[in-house]
Amino acid sequence: MTADGGRLPVAGPAGVRRAATRLVRADGWAVAGVVLLNAVAAGAGLAGPWLLGRIIDEVRGGRGVGEVDRLAFTLVLCALAQLLLVRWARYAGHRFGERTLARVREEFVDRALALPASVVERAGTGDLTTRGTADVAAVGTTLRDAGPELLVCGAQALLTLAAVFVIDPLLGAVGVLALTPIWCALRWYLRRARSGYLAQGAADSEVAEVLASTAAGARTVEAFRLQERRTAASRDALETARRARFHTLYLRTVFFPVVETSYSLPVAGVLLLGGWLHGRGALSLGAVVAAALYLRQFTEPLDQILVRVEQLQSSGASFARVEGLAGAPATGREDGGPAPADDRIDVTGVRYAYERGGEVLRGVDLTVRPGERLAVVGPSGAGKTTLSRLLAGVDAPSAGRVTVGGVPVADLAPETLRRQVVLVTQEHHVFIGTVRENLLIAEPAATDDAVWAALAAVGADGWVRELPGGLDAVLGLSGRRTDGSQAQQLALARVVLADPHTLILDEATALLDPTTARHTERALAAVLRGRTVIAIAHRLHTAHDADRVAVMEDGRLTELGAHEELVAAGGAYAALWRTWHGEPRRG
Repeated sequence: MTADGGRLPVAGPAGVRRAATRLVRADGWAVAGVVLLNAVAAGAGLAGPWLLGRIIDEVRGGRGVGEVDRLAFTLVLCALAQLLLVRWARYAGHRFGERTLARVREEFVDRALALPASVVERAGTGDLTTRGTADVAAVGTTLRDAGPELLVCGAQALLTLAAVFVIDPLLGAVGVLALTPIWCALRWYLRRARSGYLAQGAADSEVAEVLASTAAGARTVEAFRLQERRTAASRDALETARRARFHTLYLRTVFFPVVETSYSLPVAGVLLLGGWLHGRGALSLGAVVAAALYLRQFTEPLDQILVRVEQLQSSGASFARVEGLAGAPATGREDGGPAPADDRIDVTGVRYAYERGGEVLRGVDLTVRPGERLAVVGPSGAGKTTLSRLLAGVDAPSAGRVTVGGVPVADLAPETLRRQVVLVTQEHHVFIGTVRENLLIAEPAATDDAVWAALAAVGADGWVRELPGGLDAVLGLSGRRTDGSQAQQLALARVVLADPHTLILDEATALLDPTTARHTERALAAVLRGRTVIAIAHRLHTAHDADRVAVMEDGRLTELGAHEELVAAGGAYAALWRTWHGEPRRG
């Protein structure tokens, strides 16, 4: 497996071969049946040139019309048998390809869902989306079309060459020797194709990522007048993709002309040598014609094989990207480990640094008592959001420990973690489906009464009752569109249904107007009474209502205490509080 920075890994050639072998073994009997059908079909196709050579020799020997008619009728039967067997083989191959593609898709979805959120964020959703759409589609096309075609043509090519050797080993050797230019061109192409197509796939992912991030941040782009910068980034990504595609096009324009001009060499060589041998009485005219026809027939499956080889390089690179998810860091957490002894959260000597940046947290120590309401405040860039992600187990600290009940949060299985700690940010998602389906994601066994109670807790029951169908109203692109505040209320309602003992709010009410936000926070406080609430506070009234306030500055925890204590201390929190209230700074 290889990876570049924060990008998702790509499987190496050995990994791709192992994955392909595993897929073949999963449907081994079907593969054996397809191979057998192809071999029989290829065998039926070999009868044509041999029978035609026999007809020539019979005519030259003065045999009657009846013998010629019998051979001609046999030739027609063999051609019909080959046609039917090839169609049957391709049908069986296509069914195998579709079943195998279903397995590839299911594995991809399972692996994608197992990726930690931090890995997806660093890699970018564009890369993951491209792998799950364009790359999986390319693999599917190969499994459905190229795979069966390669089996058919491979069997035909091998048996055709064998037939030439049976007629005369010397003619067979000349035919194989004449294939040398094709072999050289193929080696030249294969040495360069995989890296070329991998670069093309990476460039396509970068284009998708730039376009997706620009579309998602359209309001920010407009607000900060970043249109020119985003346009330049898009142009750069498209130019890289264009160069990558032109490189693979160059490889094809060199490879295929050499192959096309080399097809006539085996036939010419056999005709020259065969004519000389016939003149010396070593071979019959029918044998020479049959050998030439076999080699002429050989170019058809060879041409298809070489075309499919080119497709295999492209789809092989796609398969390497799809299979690369197997090497990506998964959550790696399974149920059965030590259970937290209680709900206490301890942060001990925690440091954290992003891959492409400096250290964000610098030795943070903090204890959050069960049932406590803690507000975390500080200027932008102080490390508040990073701390919330570590508390929720999204990221693991570079140094130090974050534990709940004595167990590292990062080691908890996803199901256990969701029962312990839930992080709610200003980012939210409304899935295409009904209101009920959007909320049952958090707790599939919840009753309608519980769903309505969760909606009421966050102040969303009013507008949901007004929807046609209530809980059965369809949301999303094909249904009713929700605005930012409604979507965020649905996200908070999911948290109520999940019922964790610790809730981390990182700007969770940022999209709500101040009155609605305060109402929602109070409603959540009522529902989660007796539970731990950690709020990354940007509105200081949240800090005012908290049991304790933690002040972050430059990645460090500089103050910790109750609101009144910190205001009286006259430190950084007191300055923030006076500024928020519009009071003048004290000299």
